Amino acid sequence: MTSLDSGLNLREARDAYLAENGFSTAAYTDHWVRFKFGPLPIIFPATRTRREAIPFHDLHHVLTGYKATPVGESEIGAWEVASGLKRLWAGWVLDLNVMSLGMLYAPRRTYRAFIRGRHSRNLYGTEYTDRLLTTSVGD
Repeated sequence: MTSLDSGLNLREARDAYLAENGFSTAAYTDHWVRFKFGPLPIIFPATRTRREAIPFHDLHHVLTGYKATPVGESEIGAWEVASGLKRLWAGWVLDLNVMSLGMLYAPRRTYRAFIRGRHSRNLYGTEYTDRLLTTSVGD
């Protein structure tokens, strides 16, 4: 996990995370998802629920410090499953898949992230607003 300057707001921290990983907010509206999971190219439709979930997923990366790597995605997937995905079925499908993979190649880290998630709250169910994005990372 990486540490963040707690003086940043969520927008600033998210933008730094996106830039560091070569991502952008275009994924919030794109209708197709394209990425590599290790050496494997992955392409699938970006459903409405996935497009609703991804801004929060990125903020969860920022707040938890889990990296945008195969192991980091397994950790954030386990954390999100454990902290509750509500009715975001796309999140359940995607997170359970990466969590399962993580149990194969990084079982301790994936398990620790799951336990951490059981004792955490996430942003799913929150409105994605400018007010949220101006909240300090330290809050």
